[in-house]
Amino acid sequence: MDSELFRKYLDPAVLNKISRLDLLAQQIVEGFVTGMHKSPHHGFSIEFAQHREYVPGDDLRHVDWKVFGRSDRYYIKQYEEETNLVACIAVDCSESMRYQADGISKYQYGCVLAACLAHLITHQQDAVGLAMFDQGVAHYMPPASNVSHMAAILGEFDKRAPRGKTDIAATFHDLAERLRKKSMVIVISDFFDDEARVYEGLKHFRHRHHEVVAFHLMDRYELSFPFAKVTKFIGMEEYPDQLLEPRAIRDAYLAEVGEFLKTMRKNCLKIKADYTLLPTDEPLDVALSAYLATRHSARRA
Repeated sequence: MDSELFRKYLDPAVLNKISRLDLLAQQIVEGFVTGMHKSPHHGFSIEFAQHREYVPGDDLRHVDWKVFGRSDRYYIKQYEEETNLVACIAVDCSESMRYQADGISKYQYGCVLAACLAHLITHQQDAVGLAMFDQGVAHYMPPASNVSHMAAILGEFDKRAPRGKTDIAATFHDLAERLRKKSMVIVISDFFDDEARVYEGLKHFRHRHHEVVAFHLMDRYELSFPFAKVTKFIGMEEYPDQLLEPRAIRDAYLAEVGEFLKTMRKNCLKIKADYTLLPTDEPLDVALSAYLATRHSARRA
């Protein structure tokens, strides 16, 4: 794996905090820990299951060269594997994720969060996929568990920049249908879209029997609105710029944000999805280890 990418997205302090905690799926784990119970997930093991099209990061040892000779296209042989969990991490790369008042942007924070979760999942020998989205699924990597796949995930974070509008509902409807096997869907986003449409998209995952984990990223300035002087607010996702007196709108703004967060939490509760609000100034090792510890306790209760 590229050591520079590893250092950029996989902070040793964060990994040290979470390394002893499994990402336990509360509803969909088929079996116990790897090696203790067989689960019929596709991987690279003994019994052939099917072909799928090659994606960057796949191990070339599993390319079916006979099929390539006939079709001039690369296909990977998939086999049956012992595993517990298939996860897909969906990362919002729309323009609003570019916002940063002080520190790192929501997109940068989200990529580090996604990298740590992907590392944890592959470290426990489970499979993880990636979906980058804005108005739709901009890039999709099917779940896998090898080292080269992890490198490809980090590379995707590094080459992509937040841009474009958001259409979360269309994205989630598409992704829900792509995931054929019951999976843990981990969504990392600011969820800046119509709340009702976001809810319908999340509900589609549950309708397909996927477990949903929502990490709601917000910049601290978006949550507290600390502006005092007349400020020009730069429009994103095709919204116009606005020159405003912050003190005149602070109360209304904070009430609107509070209602937005309340609705998101309530909608996730309705479909039994995990919901975690993460301000981007919160140390990721603290936030993530606290979330995983809470999840671990809930699993044992």
